[in-house]
Amino acid sequence: MRTELPKFLTLRFGSLQLRIAALYTGLFALVLAAILAIAGGGLSRFGETSATRDMQANARVFNEIIDLRASQMRSSSDVLARDFGFREAVATEDAPTINSALVSLRSRSRTGAAFVVTLEGDIIASGEAGISSSDALWFKLDDGQDQGIMMVDGELSLAAASQITAPDLIGWLVLAQPMDKTELNRLTDLAAIDLEASVESASSLPATLRDRPNGEVFEYEQSERHLYYLSALPTFDDELSPRLVLRHSLTGSMAEYSGLQWLLAILALGGIVLVVGLSWRVAKTITGPLQKLDKATRQISAGNKVDLVIETDDEIGRLAGSFNQMVSAIEERERKIVHVGLHDDLTGLPNRKLFLEQLNRGVAQLRGTDQLMVVYADLDNFKVVNDTLGHPAGDMMLRDVASNLCEMLPEAMIARLGGDEFAILIDDIASDTSLASVADRIQNCFSRTIELEGQQAECSASIGIAVAPSDGNDGTTLMKNADLALYRAKSEGKSTYHFFEPALDQQARERRQTELDMRSALRDGDFELHYQPLYSIAEDRFTGFEALLRWNHPERGRISPLDFIPLAEETGLILPIGEWVIREACRQAAEWPEDVSVAVNISPKQFTYAGLTNTILQALSSTGLAASRLELEITESIFIADVEKTLSTLHNLRSLGVRIALDDFGTGYSSLSYLRSFPFDKVKIDRSFVEDLGQGGNSHAVVRAITTLADALGMDTLAEGVEIDEQLEVLKQEGCRNIQGYLFSKPMAASDVAELFENSASVQSSRVA
Repeated sequence: MRTELPKFLTLRFGSLQLRIAALYTGLFALVLAAILAIAGGGLSRFGETSATRDMQANARVFNEIIDLRASQMRSSSDVLARDFGFREAVATEDAPTINSALVSLRSRSRTGAAFVVTLEGDIIASGEAGISSSDALWFKLDDGQDQGIMMVDGELSLAAASQITAPDLIGWLVLAQPMDKTELNRLTDLAAIDLEASVESASSLPATLRDRPNGEVFEYEQSERHLYYLSALPTFDDELSPRLVLRHSLTGSMAEYSGLQWLLAILALGGIVLVVGLSWRVAKTITGPLQKLDKATRQISAGNKVDLVIETDDEIGRLAGSFNQMVSAIEERERKIVHVGLHDDLTGLPNRKLFLEQLNRGVAQLRGTDQLMVVYADLDNFKVVNDTLGHPAGDMMLRDVASNLCEMLPEAMIARLGGDEFAILIDDIASDTSLASVADRIQNCFSRTIELEGQQAECSASIGIAVAPSDGNDGTTLMKNADLALYRAKSEGKSTYHFFEPALDQQARERRQTELDMRSALRDGDFELHYQPLYSIAEDRFTGFEALLRWNHPERGRISPLDFIPLAEETGLILPIGEWVIREACRQAAEWPEDVSVAVNISPKQFTYAGLTNTILQALSSTGLAASRLELEITESIFIADVEKTLSTLHNLRSLGVRIALDDFGTGYSSLSYLRSFPFDKVKIDRSFVEDLGQGGNSHAVVRAITTLADALGMDTLAEGVEIDEQLEVLKQEGCRNIQGYLFSKPMAASDVAELFENSASVQSSRVA
């Protein structure tokens, strides 16, 4: 259940000065309120305790006063009871004499009633005395009780009795004084505190008071607070059960302390006012410099320069000094951040972000027939420099290229976009300027020899060019079109430049569509494998087949591998496609005779994939194909990046039992050390050497050298692209052991391989022109 906070807890003040003052005032008020509550409570408890204590003391005094009044009445009655004449009158029952004496006694004692009780229980009074129960009175007097409360003339009265003897007991003389309001007021005037007294029978008391214990002070609240004290009085009539009821106004007693409480409240209010003033002063002292800092900060945010004046040498002054130092440090850091955010760390040239900003500004400022040229350049074979000479040498080349471009093209903006890519912006080109001459000049800036740590390195670049406004009216479009032109320049052999043409955009879209179609083909199973036989001259039979990937597009028909394999390499799709080729080739080869192998081409990107070994192992395990029947064909380009890692991977593959063939030997980055470093099972002679056989030239010598070297190293040889008998005869003479080409068969579908085995009894019948 969600609980809502009270509104006052969620209030916030916009001013720190106000918050500090309010906080200090609130804390002081809270502490003061606690003190007042404690003091007020203490005063209240003190007043209540004092009133209770005074009530108890005065209750005891009031009981003593009643006893004293009874004693006075008894003393008065004793004088008459011992008078000889009065005793004689009582003994002789002389009523006139008795009445006269009783009247005189009442006058002298200032009592309400005087009468004689005879031994027989008769009442002799001066006038009529309404006594409620003479029998109860007689029994109490006979038991020796000499004072108590009794009902006289319908009123509760305090009575005192004296014995009349002549000399034996002949009766009792009783004086009674009504305990009415007048009498009780006369008694309460003698008390030290303001009391209200009454004598009540137990039956006439309210139930809440009747049940209270006697002799204790207790509080009872009706319209106001009162302290009560009940005391049981002696009685001449047990049915009366008289109680002395004393009442003291606690509210009135506590009112005496109200002046002190008001004084405390006034002092507290004055303290709060004083604290408000002091808190506001302290808060202003603290927040004044902070307000200046706040104002200065907002001015800094608005881009204004601010320098605080240091007025004191205390913490505030030191804070102002630190603020000034911080502002200076921030400004310097911002300059560095801006520079780092817009420039390349290695070369110091503008980066892509700054280049695009300047390009967009330049396009927006084009007027009339002026032109703007955007050049996208990519260094040729820069990876070779990194791999062969090391990354420090590559960084040195990038810095050298950047410095040379800035020197040779002072009117241009040079930027490094990342890696080995540079961008050049040349604006304000007149309409009659030859763009080709500008492109040649830029090309020449890249084409030169650079010395890197004592070694010579050739530098060149492939360049794509887009021109505004014809090739685009914004920086993003111009950069995209220059990139498309660069792609075309690299595909045309590098170290050249190419201007953007609208057809390049169409080709880019077609490449993107081809990429999407390849993903669909891999998912939908549109790829298939064809196989070209590998013929052994020595055994005069087909000993294996090379798996070749084919793609039958559902709309475009058969697509040449030359069109989609390079794109698969570029996009990384060659990895999942290559895995499928390995699994499918192993699955189909498992159905062939056990002495027939299958060869699969492994691209350089596949070879660098860490999971290649596991992929091959899983394919062999799932199909049951013997590892010796799988031959992996690689090219020499795999040795360019990391020779040691490449050799380690080759040994891992060899440990599985598969055969390794070096494809297109003699056409790539050939090195005899590769053959010496790793014992290849087969060396494939490139078709370019086979085509020249029978036409003169030195191809005979090259083929002879390769076969002789392979024999010496214990490796098989296979010639590719054999199409005529003359080539076959020369290869036999030069010692080549295996051949492959249209002379025997074109690549065929998997379903045709079984038919080929059936017809392979006669090799001549299987030849195809």
